[in-house]
Amino acid sequence: MMDRTARPLVIVGAFAGSLIVGLVLMLWALGGVRHVAAPAAIGGPFQLTDQSGQTVTDKSMQGHPTLIFFGFTHCPDVCPTTLFEISEVLRAMGKDADRVNAYYISVDPERDSAAAMKDYLSSFDPRLKGLTGNPEQIAKVLSQYRVYAKKVPLKDGDYTMDHTALIYLMDRDGKFVAPFNLNRKPEEAAADLRRYL
Repeated sequence: MMDRTARPLVIVGAFAGSLIVGLVLMLWALGGVRHVAAPAAIGGPFQLTDQSGQTVTDKSMQGHPTLIFFGFTHCPDVCPTTLFEISEVLRAMGKDADRVNAYYISVDPERDSAAAMKDYLSSFDPRLKGLTGNPEQIAKVLSQYRVYAKKVPLKDGDYTMDHTALIYLMDRDGKFVAPFNLNRKPEEAAADLRRYL
Protein backbone atom coordinates (compact mmCIF):
# COMPACT_ATOMS: atom_id res chain seq x y z
CA MET A 1 0.00 0.00 0.00
CA MET A 2 1.42 3.41 -0.99
CA ASP A 3 2.17 6.05 1.64
CA ARG A 4 -0.20 9.08 1.39
CA THR A 5 2.69 11.54 1.07
CA ALA A 6 4.38 9.50 -1.69
CA ARG A 7 1.25 9.24 -3.88
CA PRO A 8 1.19 12.93 -5.02
CA LEU A 9 4.92 12.72 -5.81
CA VAL A 10 4.33 9.68 -8.03
CA ILE A 11 1.51 11.49 -9.85
CA VAL A 12 3.63 14.62 -10.37
CA GLY A 13 6.58 12.47 -11.52
CA ALA A 14 4.41 10.56 -13.99
CA PHE A 15 2.98 13.83 -15.34
CA ALA A 16 6.46 15.38 -15.74
CA GLY A 17 7.74 12.23 -17.46
CA SER A 18 4.85 12.15 -19.92
CA LEU A 19 5.33 15.88 -20.57
CA ILE A 20 9.01 15.34 -21.42
CA VAL A 21 8.22 12.37 -23.67
CA GLY A 22 5.51 14.43 -25.38
CA LEU A 23 7.89 17.36 -25.97
CA VAL A 24 10.61 15.07 -27.38
CA LEU A 25 8.09 13.40 -29.73
CA MET A 26 6.78 16.79 -30.85
CA LEU A 27 10.31 18.07 -31.53
CA TRP A 28 11.14 14.87 -33.40
CA ALA A 29 7.97 15.19 -35.52
CA LEU A 30 8.92 18.76 -36.38
CA GLY A 31 12.50 17.76 -37.23
CA GLY A 32 13.92 19.66 -34.26
CA VAL A 33 15.53 16.80 -32.34
CA ARG A 34 17.96 16.02 -35.13
CA HIS A 35 19.08 19.65 -35.18
CA VAL A 36 19.33 19.93 -31.39
CA ALA A 37 21.35 16.71 -31.07
CA ALA A 38 23.79 17.49 -33.91
CA PRO A 39 27.34 18.23 -32.72
CA ALA A 40 28.78 21.68 -33.36
CA ALA A 41 30.47 21.83 -36.75
CA ILE A 42 34.26 22.11 -36.61
CA GLY A 43 36.10 23.87 -39.41
CA GLY A 44 35.09 26.26 -42.15
CA PRO A 45 36.45 28.71 -44.70
CA PHE A 46 39.66 30.56 -43.82
CA GLN A 47 42.48 32.44 -45.51
CA LEU A 48 45.86 32.61 -43.80
CA THR A 49 49.52 33.00 -44.78
CA ASP A 50 52.21 30.34 -44.36
CA GLN A 51 55.82 30.88 -43.27
CA SER A 52 56.88 31.40 -46.90
CA GLY A 53 54.31 34.15 -47.49
CA GLN A 54 52.01 31.89 -49.53
CA THR A 55 48.23 32.05 -49.07
CA VAL A 56 46.64 28.93 -47.58
CA THR A 57 42.87 28.47 -47.45
CA ASP A 58 40.45 25.74 -46.43
CA LYS A 59 40.47 24.70 -50.13
CA SER A 60 44.16 23.78 -49.71
CA MET A 61 43.03 20.83 -47.56
CA GLN A 62 40.99 19.24 -50.36
CA GLY A 63 42.22 15.82 -51.45
CA HIS A 64 44.55 15.28 -48.48
CA PRO A 65 44.07 14.34 -44.84
CA THR A 66 45.12 17.27 -42.65
CA LEU A 67 46.50 17.55 -39.14
CA ILE A 68 45.91 20.95 -37.53
CA PHE A 69 47.46 22.12 -34.27
CA PHE A 70 46.99 25.57 -32.74
CA GLY A 71 49.80 27.21 -30.79
CA PHE A 72 52.29 30.09 -30.73
CA THR A 73 56.01 30.57 -31.23
CA HIS A 74 56.67 31.74 -27.66
CA CYS A 75 55.12 28.54 -26.25
CA PRO A 76 57.62 27.03 -23.79
CA ASP A 77 56.58 23.37 -23.67
CA VAL A 78 53.36 21.94 -25.16
CA CYS A 79 53.81 23.38 -28.67
CA PRO A 80 57.41 22.30 -29.34
CA THR A 81 56.70 18.86 -27.87
CA THR A 82 53.61 18.41 -30.03
CA LEU A 83 55.35 19.68 -33.18
CA PHE A 84 58.22 17.26 -32.54
CA GLU A 85 55.72 14.38 -32.20
CA ILE A 86 53.90 15.39 -35.42
CA SER A 87 57.31 15.54 -37.14
CA GLU A 88 58.04 12.00 -35.92
CA VAL A 89 54.70 10.75 -37.35
CA LEU A 90 55.47 12.40 -40.72
CA ARG A 91 58.94 10.82 -40.69
CA ALA A 92 57.42 7.40 -39.94
CA MET A 93 55.09 7.82 -42.93
CA GLY A 94 57.99 8.06 -45.36
CA LYS A 95 56.95 9.24 -48.84
CA ASP A 96 53.27 9.04 -47.87
CA ALA A 97 53.82 12.13 -45.69
CA ASP A 98 53.95 14.19 -48.92
CA ARG A 99 50.21 13.44 -49.27
CA VAL A 100 49.35 14.87 -45.84
CA ASN A 101 48.81 18.50 -44.82
CA ALA A 102 50.21 19.45 -41.42
CA TYR A 103 49.28 22.96 -40.24
CA TYR A 104 50.44 24.84 -37.16
CA ILE A 105 48.04 27.77 -36.79
CA SER A 106 49.03 30.69 -34.57
CA VAL A 107 46.83 31.84 -31.69
CA ASP A 108 49.16 34.86 -31.24
CA PRO A 109 49.00 37.00 -34.40
CA GLU A 110 50.59 39.94 -32.55
CA ARG A 111 53.97 38.23 -32.39
CA ASP A 112 53.69 35.41 -34.93
CA SER A 113 54.57 36.94 -38.27
CA ALA A 114 55.35 34.69 -41.24
CA ALA A 115 59.08 35.30 -40.55
CA ALA A 116 58.69 34.33 -36.88
CA MET A 117 56.85 31.14 -37.92
CA LYS A 118 59.57 30.31 -40.46
CA ASP A 119 62.32 30.68 -37.88
CA TYR A 120 60.39 28.69 -35.25
CA LEU A 121 59.47 25.81 -37.57
CA SER A 122 63.02 25.40 -38.92
CA SER A 123 63.63 22.88 -36.09
CA PHE A 124 60.79 20.58 -37.19
CA ASP A 125 59.71 18.57 -40.24
CA PRO A 126 59.89 20.79 -43.36
CA ARG A 127 56.39 19.65 -44.39
CA LEU A 128 54.87 21.48 -41.41
CA LYS A 129 53.26 24.74 -42.49
CA GLY A 130 52.96 27.56 -39.97
CA LEU A 131 49.86 29.65 -40.65
CA THR A 132 49.24 33.15 -39.38
CA GLY A 133 47.21 36.21 -40.26
CA ASN A 134 45.79 39.42 -38.87
CA PRO A 135 43.83 39.34 -35.58
CA GLU A 136 40.47 39.16 -37.40
CA GLN A 137 41.56 36.23 -39.58
CA ILE A 138 42.91 34.36 -36.54
CA ALA A 139 39.79 35.10 -34.46
CA LYS A 140 37.64 33.68 -37.28
CA VAL A 141 39.58 30.41 -37.57
CA LEU A 142 39.71 30.00 -33.76
CA SER A 143 35.93 30.35 -33.66
CA GLN A 144 35.40 27.89 -36.52
CA TYR A 145 37.58 25.24 -34.87
CA ARG A 146 36.15 25.91 -31.38
CA VAL A 147 39.63 26.76 -30.09
CA TYR A 148 40.08 28.42 -26.71
CA ALA A 149 42.89 31.00 -26.68
CA LYS A 150 43.48 33.69 -24.07
CA LYS A 151 46.31 36.13 -23.44
CA VAL A 152 47.79 35.75 -19.93
CA PRO A 153 49.96 38.63 -18.63
CA LEU A 154 53.31 37.75 -17.03
CA LYS A 155 55.04 39.60 -14.17
CA ASP A 156 57.74 41.02 -16.46
CA GLY A 157 55.16 42.83 -18.60
CA ASP A 158 55.27 40.18 -21.33
CA TYR A 159 52.47 37.64 -21.89
CA THR A 160 51.86 34.01 -22.69
CA MET A 161 48.84 32.28 -24.24
CA ASP A 162 46.52 29.69 -22.76
CA HIS A 163 45.10 27.63 -25.62
CA THR A 164 43.46 24.39 -26.70
CA ALA A 165 46.15 21.74 -27.20
CA LEU A 166 44.19 19.40 -29.47
CA ILE A 167 45.32 17.98 -32.81
CA TYR A 168 42.48 18.05 -35.31
CA LEU A 169 42.31 15.32 -37.94
CA MET A 170 40.43 16.49 -41.03
CA ASP A 171 39.58 14.11 -43.89
CA ARG A 172 40.26 14.54 -47.62
CA ASP A 173 37.12 16.70 -47.92
CA GLY A 174 38.22 19.03 -45.12
CA LYS A 175 35.68 17.60 -42.66
CA PHE A 176 36.59 17.03 -39.02
CA VAL A 177 37.12 13.34 -38.20
CA ALA A 178 38.35 13.28 -34.58
CA PRO A 179 41.14 14.48 -32.32
CA PHE A 180 44.35 12.79 -33.48
CA ASN A 181 46.06 10.73 -30.79
CA LEU A 182 49.83 11.15 -30.47
CA ASN A 183 50.11 9.10 -27.26
CA ARG A 184 51.43 6.05 -29.11
CA LYS A 185 54.42 5.05 -31.19
CA PRO A 186 54.95 7.24 -34.28
CA GLU A 187 54.62 4.13 -36.48
CA GLU A 188 51.16 3.37 -35.02
CA ALA A 189 49.99 6.96 -35.51
CA ALA A 190 51.39 6.90 -39.06
CA ALA A 191 49.48 3.68 -39.86
CA ASP A 192 46.29 5.31 -38.55
CA LEU A 193 46.85 8.44 -40.65
CA ARG A 194 47.50 6.36 -43.79
CA ARG A 195 43.89 5.11 -43.62
CA TYR A 196 42.74 8.60 -44.63
CA LEU A 197 45.00 8.97 -47.71
